[in-house]
This record gives sequence, C-alpha cells and structure tokens, in this order.
Amino acid sequence: MISRPFSLGHGDVDGGGERGEELPAAPNEGAIAALVRDLLVELGEDPTRDGLLDTPVRMARSLVFLTSGYGKTLNGVVNRALYAEPYDDLVLVRDIEFYSLCEHHVLPFFGRVHIAYRPNGVVVGLSKLPRIVEMFARRLQVQERLTREVAEAVQEATSARGVGVVIEAEHLCMAMRGVRKPGSTTVTTTLLGDLDGDPVRRAEFLALVRPGGNERR
Repeated sequence: MISRPFSLGHGDVDGGGERGEELPAAPNEGAIAALVRDLLVELGEDPTRDGLLDTPVRMARSLVFLTSGYGKTLNGVVNRALYAEPYDDLVLVRDIEFYSLCEHHVLPFFGRVHIAYRPNGVVVGLSKLPRIVEMFARRLQVQERLTREVAEAVQEATSARGVGVVIEAEHLCMAMRGVRKPGSTTVTTTLLGDLDGDPVRRAEFLALVRPGGNERR
C-alpha cells in the first residue's frame, strides 16, 4: 500500500483545489528559518556572522522547495492529459533525473528513473511521467517506497495493463557518512500487472531499461 494517499479526485495546490477540498497549508518559511538559526547555534556556529546571516532564510526556502511534493496530488499533476488510444505495446520513458532527500538523515539521494507502462486504451502525456516522479521525490523518502509510489501512481492514472519502474540512485548518506562508499548505486524495481505476471513482458521491459537496451542490434 502507498503510505501517503493520492487521489484522482483532488486538485493540485499550484492550481487550486476543487470545491470543498482541503490542501496542506503552505509551509511557514519564517518559522523554519527560526529553527535553522537555533540549529546553527546548537552546532556551535554564530548565525550573526556575515557568512551565515542569510543562511536560515535560504535554507528554509530550499527545504520548502525540496519537499514541495507534499502539496501536490495525482489529479493536479496529470491534469486531464489522458487520451484514448488503441496502442497496447510498451511505452517507456528512460533516464528521468530525480533528486530527493533520505528521510533517515535528510541527505540527498539522486539518480535516474525508468518508467514503462502497457496502455489499456488510454495513454498519458509523456511529460506527466517525470512530473509524477517529482511529486513523490520532493518528499522525505526512501528509495524503495519511492519506486512503488511512482508505479502505483502511473497505474492509477492510466489503468494500464502493466507498469514497471526501475530507479538507480546514489545515496549521500552512504558517501558522506557511515560506511563512506561514494559511487555505489542502489537499484530498486516495482512491477505491476502483466509486467509482473507475464515473463515475456517482464523480460522485454528489463531488457529495455538496461544500458544500451534501446539500441538496434
């Protein structure tokens, strides 16, 4: 199950919600900046020195942007960009760049997302797939959950016969602290529908997302 609900019946905070819908309140940048000032003091810094004077406000604005996915919904992101089309073979968008914050240490993890779906009479505007990724990536996350949330969102938006999502990412919590192994890559996969249950479809998808998988041989 998806840990944070989304619904095709809700609007997007950017464009305004539907009548009667309750959307999350905009974060209070001033309150966040005040907390950052306190944090700097607790870390042994002087927030009144020249180099740090504007840091609390800048960091507050950065955090609001990097977690802006909390204020978005699937309906607002897709925005009716669904089109009747009898095409029923795989649609694949590879190498969607993303940046997110690990919820354990609030350090970045980043990489690429590959999304494929097999339409069931409906296709979605291609730009909506990266927007779905951003909606979930701009929250405090773990890669495993992000992978499933993206797959289930594509499934809900399109009613596809099958959906496959692969995420390849580097985690700075592994590179900057702890085990300190920069350059290592974590790969997670979620397969739904016939991309999970049909071995031929699954093999086709996995072959396409491998490096060079879309090149003619």
